[in-house]
Amino acid sequence: MRILGIDPGYGITGFGIVEAERNDFRLLQYGAITTPPGTDFPLRLQMIYNDMTQLLQVAKPEAVAIEELFFGQNVTTGIGVAQSRGVILLAIQQAGVPIYQYKPMQVKQAVVGYGNATKHQVQDMTKRLLHLEKVPKPDDAADAIAIALCHARSSTSLLARLNAK
Repeated sequence: MRILGIDPGYGITGFGIVEAERNDFRLLQYGAITTPPGTDFPLRLQMIYNDMTQLLQVAKPEAVAIEELFFGQNVTTGIGVAQSRGVILLAIQQAGVPIYQYKPMQVKQAVVGYGNATKHQVQDMTKRLLHLEKVPKPDDAADAIAIALCHARSSTSLLARLNAK
């Protein structure tokens, strides 16, 4: 299964494409969609939408895993990320690809085995699971890869296979 993981943002949207077959994972591609600071926000959203549409056409994922929003201290930033996430979800929906949403704690649990794992622990385990020499950069791409791995590990679990029947 080819999974596109997405860590949404309006300055940087990380993405990672993972091929998963049972408990074997392979990183195909990763990177980030970026928008220049100071650009009018509606134009940034349009750039994200256009780039996401193009990424979906090129990557041809069978599933998209995206992180659910977590509002921390800065609600203003969260609102911008929510709007960015909205145009990303629209692009995915229009492409007809199934969407799976995961909370940060679910990603940590699936990748590390501990829901309160640190960012460093998630990145290190991502590197190990994919047999990489180093953690992918930028961090947003590394996070997106972890989200794709979360879906890969969740969708290939015995429980998920039983539910599919």
